[in-house]
Amino acid sequence: MPSPTERIDTAAGFARPRLEASHVRRLGIDTGHEHVVYLDRNSPICRSEGFGPHSRLSVRVGEREILAALNLVQPGWLAEDEVGLSESAWLSLHPQAGERVILAHPPSVDSLAHVRAKIFGKQLDAGALRAIVGDIVAHRYSSIEMAAFITAASGNRLVLDEVVALTHAMVQTGAQLNWQRPCVMDKHCIGGLAGNRTTPIVVAIAAEMGLTMPKTSSRAITSPAGTADTMAMLAPVELDEMQLRHVVETCGGCIAWGGAMNLAPADDLLIRIERALDIDSVGQMVASVLSKKIAAGATHVVIDIPVGPTAKVRDLLEAQALADLIKRVAAVFGLRVRVLISDGTQPVGRGIGPALEAHDVLAVLRNETHAPQDLRAHALHVAAAVLELGGAASAETSHVVASDCLASGRAWCRFQAICKAQGGLRVPGRAAFRQSVPAPCDGRVTAIDNRRLSRAAKLAGAPASPLAGLTLDVHLDETVATGQPLFTLHAQTPGELAYAMEYVSRHAHIIEVEVTA
Repeated sequence: MPSPTERIDTAAGFARPRLEASHVRRLGIDTGHEHVVYLDRNSPICRSEGFGPHSRLSVRVGEREILAALNLVQPGWLAEDEVGLSESAWLSLHPQAGERVILAHPPSVDSLAHVRAKIFGKQLDAGALRAIVGDIVAHRYSSIEMAAFITAASGNRLVLDEVVALTHAMVQTGAQLNWQRPCVMDKHCIGGLAGNRTTPIVVAIAAEMGLTMPKTSSRAITSPAGTADTMAMLAPVELDEMQLRHVVETCGGCIAWGGAMNLAPADDLLIRIERALDIDSVGQMVASVLSKKIAAGATHVVIDIPVGPTAKVRDLLEAQALADLIKRVAAVFGLRVRVLISDGTQPVGRGIGPALEAHDVLAVLRNETHAPQDLRAHALHVAAAVLELGGAASAETSHVVASDCLASGRAWCRFQAICKAQGGLRVPGRAAFRQSVPAPCDGRVTAIDNRRLSRAAKLAGAPASPLAGLTLDVHLDETVATGQPLFTLHAQTPGELAYAMEYVSRHAHIIEVEVTA
Protein backbone atom coordinates (compact mmCIF):
# COMPACT_ATOMS: atom_id res chain seq x y z
CA MET A 1 0.00 0.00 0.00
CA PRO A 2 1.40 3.49 -0.82
CA SER A 3 2.53 5.62 2.05
CA PRO A 4 -0.31 7.64 3.61
CA THR A 5 1.80 10.78 3.31
CA GLU A 6 2.32 10.60 -0.46
CA ARG A 7 1.44 13.86 -2.19
CA ILE A 8 -0.95 14.46 -5.05
CA ASP A 9 -1.09 17.59 -7.16
CA THR A 10 -4.45 19.32 -7.23
CA ALA A 11 -6.07 21.65 -9.71
CA ALA A 12 -5.51 24.46 -7.24
CA GLY A 13 -1.77 24.01 -7.62
CA PHE A 14 -0.87 22.64 -4.18
CA ALA A 15 -0.30 19.21 -2.74
CA ARG A 16 -2.43 17.32 -0.27
CA PRO A 17 -1.71 14.19 1.78
CA ARG A 18 -3.49 11.14 0.48
CA LEU A 19 -4.30 7.55 1.16
CA GLU A 20 -4.64 5.36 -1.90
CA ALA A 21 -6.59 2.27 -1.00
CA SER A 22 -6.72 -0.89 -3.08
CA HIS A 23 -10.08 -2.08 -1.77
CA VAL A 24 -13.44 -0.28 -1.82
CA ARG A 25 -16.48 -1.84 -0.21
CA ARG A 26 -20.13 -0.99 -0.73
CA LEU A 27 -21.54 -1.17 2.79
CA GLY A 28 -25.22 -0.75 1.89
CA ILE A 29 -25.77 1.92 4.53
CA ASP A 30 -28.45 4.43 3.54
CA THR A 31 -27.36 7.88 4.72
CA GLY A 32 -29.88 9.78 2.62
CA HIS A 33 -28.22 12.47 0.52
CA GLU A 34 -25.23 12.69 2.85
CA HIS A 35 -22.02 11.14 1.47
CA VAL A 36 -20.22 9.12 4.15
CA VAL A 37 -16.87 7.29 4.00
CA TYR A 38 -15.90 4.66 6.57
CA LEU A 39 -12.37 3.85 7.73
CA ASP A 40 -10.82 1.56 10.29
CA ARG A 41 -9.98 3.54 13.42
CA ASN A 42 -6.33 2.47 12.99
CA SER A 43 -6.11 3.47 9.33
CA PRO A 44 -2.72 5.08 8.58
CA ILE A 45 -4.28 8.28 7.27
CA CYS A 46 -6.22 8.74 10.50
CA ARG A 47 -3.03 8.47 12.51
CA SER A 48 -0.90 10.66 10.24
CA GLU A 49 -3.46 13.34 9.42
CA GLY A 50 -5.42 13.43 12.64
CA PHE A 51 -8.73 12.65 10.99
CA GLY A 52 -11.51 11.86 13.41
CA PRO A 53 -15.27 11.24 13.34
CA HIS A 54 -17.11 13.68 11.03
CA SER A 55 -13.93 15.01 9.40
CA ARG A 56 -14.54 16.13 5.82
CA LEU A 57 -12.62 14.20 3.17
CA SER A 58 -12.17 14.45 -0.57
CA VAL A 59 -12.88 11.02 -2.05
CA ARG A 60 -11.77 10.40 -5.63
CA VAL A 61 -12.14 7.45 -7.98
CA GLY A 62 -10.69 8.13 -11.40
CA GLU A 63 -12.02 11.53 -12.48
CA ARG A 64 -15.00 11.31 -10.14
CA GLU A 65 -14.75 13.16 -6.83
CA ILE A 66 -17.06 13.83 -3.91
CA LEU A 67 -16.78 15.35 -0.45
CA ALA A 68 -17.81 13.02 2.34
CA ALA A 69 -18.08 12.90 6.11
CA LEU A 70 -15.79 10.40 7.83
CA ASN A 71 -17.10 7.74 10.19
CA LEU A 72 -14.66 5.49 12.02
CA VAL A 73 -15.32 1.83 12.77
CA GLN A 74 -13.74 -0.49 15.31
CA PRO A 75 -11.00 -2.91 14.15
CA GLY A 76 -12.35 -5.98 12.43
CA TRP A 77 -15.03 -4.28 10.31
CA LEU A 78 -12.68 -2.98 7.61
CA ALA A 79 -9.05 -3.68 6.75
CA GLU A 80 -6.62 -0.84 7.43
CA ASP A 81 -6.22 -0.19 3.68
CA GLU A 82 -9.93 -0.58 2.92
CA VAL A 83 -12.53 2.15 2.38
CA GLY A 84 -16.23 1.66 2.98
CA LEU A 85 -18.79 3.83 1.20
CA SER A 86 -22.40 4.69 2.02
CA GLU A 87 -25.02 4.12 -0.68
CA SER A 88 -25.10 7.75 -1.82
CA ALA A 89 -21.28 7.90 -1.99
CA TRP A 90 -21.09 4.61 -3.89
CA LEU A 91 -23.72 5.68 -6.42
CA SER A 92 -21.97 9.01 -6.99
CA LEU A 93 -18.51 7.47 -7.49
CA HIS A 94 -19.50 4.20 -9.26
CA PRO A 95 -16.19 2.41 -8.47
CA GLN A 96 -15.30 -0.21 -11.07
CA ALA A 97 -13.33 -3.40 -10.47
CA GLY A 98 -9.65 -2.59 -10.03
CA GLU A 99 -10.15 1.16 -9.53
CA ARG A 100 -8.41 2.68 -6.56
CA VAL A 101 -9.87 5.29 -4.23
CA ILE A 102 -7.88 8.31 -3.11
CA LEU A 103 -8.70 10.09 0.15
CA ALA A 104 -7.34 13.56 0.82
CA HIS A 105 -7.91 16.78 2.67
CA PRO A 106 -10.58 18.77 0.83
CA PRO A 107 -9.63 22.20 -0.48
CA SER A 108 -10.65 25.08 1.75
CA VAL A 109 -14.11 26.55 1.14
CA ASP A 110 -13.51 30.30 1.02
CA SER A 111 -17.20 31.20 0.77
CA LEU A 112 -17.72 30.11 4.38
CA ALA A 113 -16.17 33.45 5.33
CA HIS A 114 -19.25 35.09 3.80
CA VAL A 115 -21.54 32.86 5.87
CA ARG A 116 -19.68 33.88 9.02
CA ALA A 117 -20.02 37.52 8.00
CA LYS A 118 -23.78 37.06 7.57
CA ILE A 119 -24.03 35.45 11.00
CA PHE A 120 -22.64 38.70 12.40
CA GLY A 121 -25.13 40.81 10.45
CA LYS A 122 -23.13 41.89 7.39
CA GLN A 123 -25.01 42.46 4.13
CA LEU A 124 -23.71 40.19 1.37
CA ASP A 125 -23.13 41.32 -2.21
CA ALA A 126 -23.92 39.37 -5.36
CA GLY A 127 -20.43 37.89 -5.58
CA ALA A 128 -20.57 36.54 -2.04
CA LEU A 129 -23.97 34.91 -2.56
CA ARG A 130 -22.88 33.52 -5.93
CA ALA A 131 -19.86 31.93 -4.22
CA ILE A 132 -21.99 30.42 -1.43
CA VAL A 133 -24.57 28.97 -3.83
CA GLY A 134 -21.85 27.68 -6.16
CA ASP A 135 -20.13 25.83 -3.32
CA ILE A 136 -23.43 24.40 -2.09
CA VAL A 137 -24.26 23.06 -5.55
CA ALA A 138 -20.75 21.61 -5.82
CA HIS A 139 -21.42 19.76 -2.53
CA ARG A 140 -18.57 21.55 -0.78
CA TYR A 141 -20.78 22.42 2.20
CA SER A 142 -21.54 19.93 4.93
CA SER A 143 -25.06 19.73 6.33
CA ILE A 144 -23.91 21.74 9.35
CA GLU A 145 -22.48 24.47 7.13
CA MET A 146 -25.68 24.67 5.08
CA ALA A 147 -27.67 24.86 8.33
CA ALA A 148 -25.47 27.79 9.38
CA PHE A 149 -26.27 29.63 6.15
CA ILE A 150 -30.01 28.94 6.44
CA THR A 151 -30.03 30.15 10.03
CA ALA A 152 -27.99 33.26 9.20
CA ALA A 153 -30.53 34.11 6.46
CA SER A 154 -33.63 33.30 8.53
CA GLY A 155 -36.31 35.73 9.60
CA ASN A 156 -35.95 39.03 7.77
CA ARG A 157 -32.16 39.05 7.67
CA LEU A 158 -31.96 39.27 3.86
CA VAL A 159 -32.61 42.71 2.34
CA LEU A 160 -34.07 43.17 -1.16
CA ASP A 161 -30.70 43.29 -2.95
CA GLU A 162 -29.62 40.09 -1.21
CA VAL A 163 -32.84 38.29 -2.16
CA VAL A 164 -32.41 39.37 -5.79
CA ALA A 165 -28.77 38.24 -5.81
CA LEU A 166 -29.62 34.93 -4.16
CA THR A 167 -32.42 34.32 -6.67
CA HIS A 168 -30.07 35.04 -9.57
CA ALA A 169 -27.36 32.77 -8.16
CA MET A 170 -29.82 29.91 -7.66
CA VAL A 171 -31.07 30.23 -11.25
CA GLN A 172 -27.59 30.44 -12.78
CA THR A 173 -26.19 27.34 -11.04
CA GLY A 174 -28.70 24.96 -12.65
CA ALA A 175 -30.50 24.14 -15.87
CA GLN A 176 -32.87 26.67 -17.42
CA LEU A 177 -35.82 25.93 -19.69
CA ASN A 178 -36.92 28.21 -22.50
CA TRP A 179 -40.28 27.53 -24.10
CA GLN A 180 -40.02 30.20 -26.82
CA ARG A 181 -43.51 31.40 -25.96
CA PRO A 182 -44.67 34.82 -24.75
CA CYS A 183 -46.86 33.36 -21.97
CA VAL A 184 -45.85 30.40 -19.84
CA MET A 185 -47.93 29.98 -16.67
CA ASP A 186 -47.01 28.74 -13.22
CA LYS A 187 -48.44 28.86 -9.71
CA HIS A 188 -47.23 28.35 -6.17
CA CYS A 189 -48.67 28.21 -2.68
CA ILE A 190 -46.50 29.54 0.15
CA GLY A 191 -47.65 26.62 2.29
CA GLY A 192 -48.30 26.00 5.94
CA LEU A 193 -51.83 24.87 5.16
CA ALA A 194 -52.36 21.11 5.26
CA GLY A 195 -54.20 19.43 2.39
CA ASN A 196 -54.15 22.49 0.11
CA ARG A 197 -53.47 20.46 -3.03
CA THR A 198 -54.88 22.62 -5.84
CA THR A 199 -52.07 22.27 -8.41
CA PRO A 200 -53.26 19.17 -10.35
CA ILE A 201 -56.72 20.70 -10.71
CA VAL A 202 -55.41 24.13 -11.72
CA VAL A 203 -52.96 22.73 -14.29
CA ALA A 204 -55.68 20.58 -15.85
CA ILE A 205 -58.02 23.58 -16.20
CA ALA A 206 -55.29 25.91 -17.52
CA ALA A 207 -54.05 23.41 -20.09
CA GLU A 208 -57.59 22.61 -21.25
CA MET A 209 -58.22 26.33 -21.76
CA GLY A 210 -55.21 26.64 -24.06
CA LEU A 211 -52.53 27.93 -21.69
CA THR A 212 -49.03 26.45 -21.39
CA MET A 213 -48.32 25.36 -17.80
CA PRO A 214 -45.19 23.22 -17.26
CA LYS A 215 -45.57 22.90 -13.48
CA THR A 216 -42.48 21.75 -11.64
CA SER A 217 -43.08 21.15 -7.95
CA SER A 218 -41.10 20.24 -4.86
CA ARG A 219 -41.42 17.42 -2.43
CA ALA A 220 -42.39 18.11 1.18
CA ILE A 221 -40.23 20.58 3.10
CA THR A 222 -41.93 20.88 6.49
CA SER A 223 -45.34 19.47 5.50
CA PRO A 224 -46.72 15.91 5.36
CA ALA A 225 -46.82 16.13 1.55
CA GLY A 226 -45.53 18.33 -1.23
CA THR A 227 -47.24 18.62 -4.60
CA ALA A 228 -44.69 16.25 -6.16
CA ASP A 229 -45.34 13.70 -3.39
CA THR A 230 -49.09 13.81 -4.05
CA MET A 231 -48.77 13.76 -7.84
CA ALA A 232 -46.41 10.78 -7.57
CA MET A 233 -49.40 8.84 -6.22
CA LEU A 234 -51.19 9.48 -9.51
CA ALA A 235 -48.45 9.39 -12.17
CA PRO A 236 -44.65 9.37 -12.52
CA VAL A 237 -43.12 12.77 -11.68
CA GLU A 238 -39.38 12.18 -12.16
CA LEU A 239 -39.26 13.44 -15.75
CA ASP A 240 -36.10 14.56 -17.50
CA GLU A 241 -36.17 17.61 -19.75
CA MET A 242 -36.94 15.67 -22.92
CA GLN A 243 -39.84 13.85 -21.26
CA LEU A 244 -41.18 17.04 -19.73
CA ARG A 245 -41.09 18.85 -23.07
CA HIS A 246 -42.93 15.97 -24.72
CA VAL A 247 -45.70 16.06 -22.10
CA VAL A 248 -46.11 19.83 -22.38
CA GLU A 249 -46.06 19.83 -26.17
CA THR A 250 -48.64 17.02 -26.19
CA CYS A 251 -50.93 18.13 -23.36
CA GLY A 252 -50.17 21.81 -22.68
CA GLY A 253 -49.11 21.15 -19.10
CA CYS A 254 -47.49 18.77 -16.65
CA ILE A 255 -46.95 18.26 -12.92
CA ALA A 256 -43.37 17.06 -12.40
CA TRP A 257 -40.74 17.01 -9.68
CA GLY A 258 -38.34 19.88 -10.32
CA GLY A 259 -35.41 18.14 -8.65
CA ALA A 260 -35.16 15.62 -11.48
CA MET A 261 -34.20 18.33 -13.99
CA ASN A 262 -31.52 20.20 -12.02
CA LEU A 263 -33.60 23.40 -11.90
CA ALA A 264 -32.15 25.69 -9.22
CA PRO A 265 -30.42 22.66 -7.62
CA ALA A 266 -29.24 24.64 -4.58
CA ASP A 267 -32.87 24.88 -3.54
CA ASP A 268 -33.29 21.12 -3.28
CA LEU A 269 -30.12 20.83 -1.21
CA LEU A 270 -31.22 23.61 1.13
CA ILE A 271 -34.75 22.17 1.39
CA ARG A 272 -33.29 18.96 2.82
CA ILE A 273 -31.74 20.97 5.66
CA GLU A 274 -34.80 23.20 6.10
CA ARG A 275 -36.89 20.07 6.52
CA ALA A 276 -34.65 18.89 9.36
CA LEU A 277 -34.60 22.34 10.99
CA ASP A 278 -38.35 22.86 10.40
CA ILE A 279 -37.77 26.54 9.54
CA ASP A 280 -38.23 28.82 6.55
CA SER A 281 -36.39 32.06 5.87
CA VAL A 282 -38.59 34.73 4.26
CA GLY A 283 -35.91 36.01 1.89
CA GLN A 284 -34.66 32.55 1.07
CA MET A 285 -38.24 31.34 0.57
CA VAL A 286 -38.85 34.09 -1.99
CA ALA A 287 -35.56 33.28 -3.74
CA SER A 288 -36.46 29.58 -3.66
CA VAL A 289 -39.92 30.06 -5.16
CA LEU A 290 -38.97 32.56 -7.84
CA SER A 291 -35.72 30.86 -8.88
CA LYS A 292 -37.65 27.66 -9.60
CA LYS A 293 -40.23 29.57 -11.66
CA ILE A 294 -37.60 31.49 -13.63
CA ALA A 295 -35.50 28.37 -14.23
CA ALA A 296 -38.60 26.48 -15.42
CA GLY A 297 -39.19 29.19 -18.03
CA ALA A 298 -42.32 30.76 -16.52
CA THR A 299 -43.33 34.27 -17.56
CA HIS A 300 -46.54 34.61 -15.49
CA VAL A 301 -47.04 33.26 -11.96
CA VAL A 302 -49.95 33.19 -9.50
CA ILE A 303 -48.83 32.90 -5.87
CA ASP A 304 -51.24 31.97 -3.10
CA ILE A 305 -50.47 33.10 0.47
CA PRO A 306 -52.73 31.42 3.07
CA VAL A 307 -53.05 33.49 6.26
CA GLY A 308 -54.03 32.11 9.64
CA PRO A 309 -52.90 31.80 13.25
CA THR A 310 -51.27 28.40 12.63
CA ALA A 311 -50.38 28.83 8.93
CA LYS A 312 -46.89 29.74 7.73
CA VAL A 313 -48.00 33.39 7.41
CA ARG A 314 -49.78 34.46 10.58
CA ASP A 315 -51.47 37.81 9.81
CA LEU A 316 -52.49 40.13 7.02
CA LEU A 317 -49.65 42.61 7.55
CA GLU A 318 -47.07 39.83 7.25
CA ALA A 319 -48.79 38.55 4.12
CA GLN A 320 -48.80 41.99 2.52
CA ALA A 321 -45.11 42.47 3.29
CA LEU A 322 -44.32 39.08 1.76
CA ALA A 323 -46.44 39.84 -1.30
CA ASP A 324 -44.61 43.14 -1.75
CA LEU A 325 -41.21 41.43 -1.56
CA ILE A 326 -42.29 38.79 -4.07
CA LYS A 327 -43.50 41.43 -6.53
CA ARG A 328 -40.37 43.57 -6.18
CA VAL A 329 -38.01 40.64 -6.74
CA ALA A 330 -40.11 39.25 -9.61
CA ALA A 331 -40.10 42.65 -11.34
CA VAL A 332 -36.29 42.60 -11.51
CA PHE A 333 -36.48 39.40 -13.57
CA GLY A 334 -39.39 40.54 -15.76
CA LEU A 335 -41.71 37.99 -14.18
CA ARG A 336 -45.41 38.94 -14.07
CA VAL A 337 -46.89 37.95 -10.72
CA ARG A 338 -50.34 38.00 -9.17
CA VAL A 339 -50.54 37.35 -5.43
CA LEU A 340 -53.66 35.93 -3.78
CA ILE A 341 -54.14 36.19 -0.02
CA SER A 342 -56.42 33.39 1.13
CA ASP A 343 -57.99 31.95 4.29
CA GLY A 344 -55.47 29.83 6.19
CA THR A 345 -57.39 29.20 9.37
CA GLN A 346 -57.98 25.51 8.61
CA PRO A 347 -56.82 22.78 6.20
CA VAL A 348 -58.26 22.65 2.68
CA GLY A 349 -59.80 19.32 1.75
CA ARG A 350 -60.00 16.26 3.96
CA GLY A 351 -56.79 14.33 3.28
CA ILE A 352 -53.38 15.23 4.73
CA GLY A 353 -50.59 13.05 3.33
CA PRO A 354 -49.61 12.08 -0.27
CA ALA A 355 -52.18 9.38 -1.05
CA LEU A 356 -54.99 10.94 0.99
CA GLU A 357 -54.55 14.28 -0.78
CA ALA A 358 -54.45 12.45 -4.12
CA HIS A 359 -57.82 10.86 -3.36
CA ASP A 360 -59.23 14.36 -2.74
CA VAL A 361 -57.81 15.61 -6.05
CA LEU A 362 -59.35 12.72 -7.96
CA ALA A 363 -62.73 13.27 -6.30
CA VAL A 364 -62.77 16.95 -7.33
CA LEU A 365 -61.62 16.28 -10.89
CA ARG A 366 -64.21 13.52 -11.30
CA ASN A 367 -66.97 15.76 -9.87
CA GLU A 368 -67.84 13.10 -7.30
CA THR A 369 -70.65 14.01 -4.89
CA HIS A 370 -68.48 13.38 -1.82
CA ALA A 371 -65.59 15.53 -3.13
CA PRO A 372 -64.37 18.14 -0.62
CA GLN A 373 -66.13 21.33 -1.66
CA ASP A 374 -63.58 23.62 0.00
CA LEU A 375 -60.79 22.14 -2.14
CA ARG A 376 -62.96 22.52 -5.24
CA ALA A 377 -63.74 26.17 -4.41
CA HIS A 378 -60.14 27.11 -3.66
CA ALA A 379 -58.81 25.36 -6.77
CA LEU A 380 -61.32 27.29 -8.90
CA HIS A 381 -60.29 30.55 -7.22
CA VAL A 382 -56.64 29.95 -8.12
CA ALA A 383 -57.49 28.64 -11.59
CA ALA A 384 -59.55 31.77 -12.31
CA ALA A 385 -56.54 33.93 -11.41
CA VAL A 386 -54.33 31.84 -13.71
CA LEU A 387 -56.79 32.16 -16.61
CA GLU A 388 -57.09 35.91 -16.11
CA LEU A 389 -53.33 36.54 -15.78
CA GLY A 390 -52.66 34.35 -18.81
CA GLY A 391 -55.25 36.13 -20.95
CA ALA A 392 -57.49 33.06 -21.39
CA ALA A 393 -60.47 34.81 -19.74
CA SER A 394 -61.43 38.24 -18.47
CA ALA A 395 -61.68 39.19 -14.81
CA GLU A 396 -65.47 39.03 -15.10
CA THR A 397 -65.63 35.59 -16.75
CA SER A 398 -62.56 33.73 -15.43
CA HIS A 399 -64.31 31.99 -12.54
CA VAL A 400 -67.27 30.94 -14.70
CA VAL A 401 -64.90 29.60 -17.38
CA ALA A 402 -62.88 27.63 -14.82
CA SER A 403 -66.04 26.24 -13.18
CA ASP A 404 -67.50 25.13 -16.50
CA CYS A 405 -64.23 23.45 -17.48
CA LEU A 406 -64.27 21.43 -14.26
CA ALA A 407 -68.01 20.67 -14.13
CA SER A 408 -68.15 19.57 -17.77
CA GLY A 409 -65.48 16.91 -17.22
CA ARG A 410 -63.03 18.53 -19.63
CA ALA A 411 -60.49 19.18 -16.85
CA TRP A 412 -60.68 15.51 -15.84
CA CYS A 413 -60.10 14.39 -19.42
CA ARG A 414 -57.12 16.74 -19.70
CA PHE A 415 -55.68 15.49 -16.41
CA GLN A 416 -55.95 11.87 -17.59
CA ALA A 417 -54.11 12.82 -20.77
CA ILE A 418 -51.34 14.50 -18.75
CA CYS A 419 -50.98 11.44 -16.51
CA LYS A 420 -50.88 9.13 -19.54
CA ALA A 421 -48.17 11.24 -21.15
CA GLN A 422 -46.16 11.22 -17.91
CA GLY A 423 -46.23 7.42 -17.73
CA GLY A 424 -49.76 6.36 -16.82
CA LEU A 425 -52.53 7.20 -14.36
CA ARG A 426 -52.60 5.16 -11.18
CA VAL A 427 -55.03 5.06 -8.26
CA PRO A 428 -53.43 5.42 -4.81
CA GLY A 429 -54.03 2.81 -2.15
CA ARG A 430 -55.21 3.10 1.45
CA ALA A 431 -53.27 2.57 4.66
CA ALA A 432 -54.03 -0.61 6.58
CA PHE A 433 -54.13 0.92 10.05
CA ARG A 434 -56.49 3.69 11.16
CA GLN A 435 -57.66 5.23 14.40
CA SER A 436 -60.13 8.07 14.94
CA VAL A 437 -59.74 10.85 17.49
CA PRO A 438 -63.16 11.56 19.04
CA ALA A 439 -64.76 14.82 20.13
CA PRO A 440 -64.54 15.16 23.95
CA CYS A 441 -67.99 16.79 24.24
CA ASP A 442 -70.99 18.14 22.39
CA GLY A 443 -70.17 21.52 20.94
CA ARG A 444 -68.93 23.66 18.05
CA VAL A 445 -65.51 23.46 16.34
CA THR A 446 -63.87 26.83 17.07
CA ALA A 447 -60.20 26.32 16.10
CA ILE A 448 -58.00 23.89 14.15
CA ASP A 449 -54.23 23.86 14.66
CA ASN A 450 -52.71 23.39 11.18
CA ARG A 451 -49.20 22.83 12.51
CA ARG A 452 -50.10 20.16 15.03
CA LEU A 453 -52.35 18.37 12.56
CA SER A 454 -49.44 18.29 10.13
CA ARG A 455 -47.15 17.07 12.89
CA ALA A 456 -49.54 14.22 13.72
CA ALA A 457 -49.71 13.25 10.03
CA LYS A 458 -45.91 13.20 9.80
CA LEU A 459 -45.59 11.10 12.94
CA ALA A 460 -48.02 8.64 11.35
CA GLY A 461 -45.44 8.24 8.58
CA ALA A 462 -46.18 10.86 5.89
CA PRO A 463 -44.64 11.60 3.46
CA ALA A 464 -42.04 8.79 3.63
CA SER A 465 -44.90 6.29 4.03
CA PRO A 466 -47.08 7.68 1.23
CA LEU A 467 -50.36 6.08 2.32
CA ALA A 468 -50.02 7.55 5.81
CA GLY A 469 -51.37 10.80 7.22
CA LEU A 470 -54.81 11.74 8.43
CA THR A 471 -58.26 12.65 7.23
CA LEU A 472 -60.08 15.64 8.68
CA ASP A 473 -63.63 14.75 9.67
CA VAL A 474 -64.85 18.21 10.73
CA HIS A 475 -64.34 21.86 9.80
CA LEU A 476 -64.63 25.17 11.60
CA ASP A 477 -68.06 26.15 12.95
CA GLU A 478 -69.49 22.66 12.54
CA THR A 479 -71.37 21.16 15.50
CA VAL A 480 -70.20 17.81 16.83
CA ALA A 481 -71.47 15.23 19.31
CA THR A 482 -69.44 13.53 22.00
CA GLY A 483 -67.44 10.68 20.50
CA GLN A 484 -67.86 11.88 16.91
CA PRO A 485 -64.55 11.63 14.98
CA LEU A 486 -62.66 14.91 14.69
CA PHE A 487 -59.92 13.39 12.53
CA THR A 488 -58.66 9.90 11.67
CA LEU A 489 -55.01 8.86 11.63
CA HIS A 490 -53.82 6.55 8.83
CA ALA A 491 -50.58 4.55 9.09
CA GLN A 492 -48.86 1.76 7.21
CA THR A 493 -47.58 0.08 10.39
CA PRO A 494 -49.01 -0.32 13.91
CA GLY A 495 -45.88 1.26 15.37
CA GLU A 496 -46.29 4.47 13.37
CA LEU A 497 -49.96 4.66 14.33
CA ALA A 498 -49.09 4.27 18.01
CA TYR A 499 -46.34 6.89 17.67
CA ALA A 500 -48.79 9.42 16.21
CA MET A 501 -51.47 8.62 18.77
CA GLU A 502 -49.01 9.18 21.62
CA TYR A 503 -48.40 12.70 20.26
CA VAL A 504 -52.15 13.34 19.88
CA SER A 505 -52.77 12.20 23.46
CA ARG A 506 -50.35 14.89 24.69
CA HIS A 507 -52.00 17.63 22.62
CA ALA A 508 -55.68 17.49 23.43
CA HIS A 509 -56.57 20.76 21.70
CA ILE A 510 -55.42 20.13 18.14
CA ILE A 511 -59.08 20.71 17.29
CA GLU A 512 -60.87 22.97 19.76
CA VAL A 513 -64.49 22.14 20.59
CA GLU A 514 -66.44 24.76 22.51
CA VAL A 515 -69.31 23.45 24.62
CA THR A 516 -72.64 24.77 23.39
CA ALA A 517 -75.27 25.95 25.85
